[in-house]
Amino acid sequence: MATNNQTSQENIFSLFKKAVLGKEQDFTTGSIKKAIFMLSIPMILEMLMESIFALVDIIFVSRVSVNAVATVGLTESVLTLVYALAIGLSMAATAVVARRTGEKDSKGANEAAVQIIFLGIGVSILISVVGILFPKEILQLMGGEPNLIEEGFGYTQVLLGGNVTVMLLFLINAIFRGAGNASIAMWTLILSNGLNLILDPIFIFGLGPVPAYGVEGAAIATTTGRGVAVIAQLLVLFFGVGKIKITVKDLVLKAGVMFNLLKVSLGGIGQFLIGTSSWVFLMRIMSEFGSEILAGYTIAIRIIMFTMMPTWGMSNAAATLVGQNLGAQQPDRAEKSVWVTSKYCAYFMGFVSVIYMVFAPIFLGWFSTNPEVVNYGALCLQIITAGYVAYAYGMVIIQSFNGSGDTKTPTYINLVCFWLFQLPLAYLLAVNLNWGPTGVFIAITLAEVLIAVVGIWLFRKGKWKTIKV
Repeated sequence: MATNNQTSQENIFSLFKKAVLGKEQDFTTGSIKKAIFMLSIPMILEMLMESIFALVDIIFVSRVSVNAVATVGLTESVLTLVYALAIGLSMAATAVVARRTGEKDSKGANEAAVQIIFLGIGVSILISVVGILFPKEILQLMGGEPNLIEEGFGYTQVLLGGNVTVMLLFLINAIFRGAGNASIAMWTLILSNGLNLILDPIFIFGLGPVPAYGVEGAAIATTTGRGVAVIAQLLVLFFGVGKIKITVKDLVLKAGVMFNLLKVSLGGIGQFLIGTSSWVFLMRIMSEFGSEILAGYTIAIRIIMFTMMPTWGMSNAAATLVGQNLGAQQPDRAEKSVWVTSKYCAYFMGFVSVIYMVFAPIFLGWFSTNPEVVNYGALCLQIITAGYVAYAYGMVIIQSFNGSGDTKTPTYINLVCFWLFQLPLAYLLAVNLNWGPTGVFIAITLAEVLIAVVGIWLFRKGKWKTIKV
């Protein structure tokens, strides 16, 4: 028995090593469980890297001033537009590249990669012009006070002016994921995060000949770290070992391919905007109940988002598997990949749910000593995570639609479940029926359960298998 366990552990370690190093790239044959593992590991690590990025910035910036932290918050709100465009385009990139990869059409995959990069650069140039010329006006529009604007406009100018690094980092990593090269996407974010961690204190507080730029230094460090990572991505695309290999002759505008990518991306952009706007309205409802309750809710949501990273990684793996297997004319294998991934996600989320049910007050106590903050934050954590198993299925199903190129269906699901169900129910329960914050928490949980139910129902109909991209 000990020998069998040891062999099993060695096999898991060997697979983990292969996943991180990107040793396996064909996911249209062989074990589906192995394919999920090989894709999920680097994608989960990639998601964790993305969350650490924001955490590092806020840790250093918080030592500058209150205005500096507020500047970061206001600028990040504006950057939501950039993220929406980048995420929508990245969904299209993953779907199309995965489909061409499954079809063994390397030329088509290369064409899609080039056109998505052109699109990203074009969109980011427009945003850069606005960010460079009008940083003070942007902060003023967001409600920034005069002293905040004077201290922080440089941060906004650098971050929005250099938004091409955000855009390309998202898009090229989506290309890698679609091709099955998830480990390359992971390593570029590790490089970006590592540089950001080193450069943040240097540019914010100064070191040797480098002056102290204050909050603007955080933007310089972030943009530099992302910029170096983008250069590394481009080097891999042109000279690396991945499935996508671009040459100079590929750098030609192809209107048909670009239009197809734009068409697929619109649904992804819509999904993100619907989701983020619904959270803004929920935050507005929560603000009616006082700053302590709002603080508890904010902390609980941050904890929830962090523990969702593994499920996000597995959901992205499912999207790649769907795209590649549809391209390989194996719709049944694509569907089976989704159900197996959903099952693993449900196991993980169910385990986490039990942990939160028992230890929620302890987790909140790590972030605040205020009894009301801890009580309502713990209540939020317990109610919302009660639906974690449903979330697992919902997240995988939604990403699987996107992976097939059907970005419209998830957009309609989000529109109905968030805007037409969640928001009215949250207001009804919390305000009209005087349930207070508990009403908001229940509405969030029920909406996510509804997404899972509707998503599974539509997924079983199988229309996604017929989508052409």
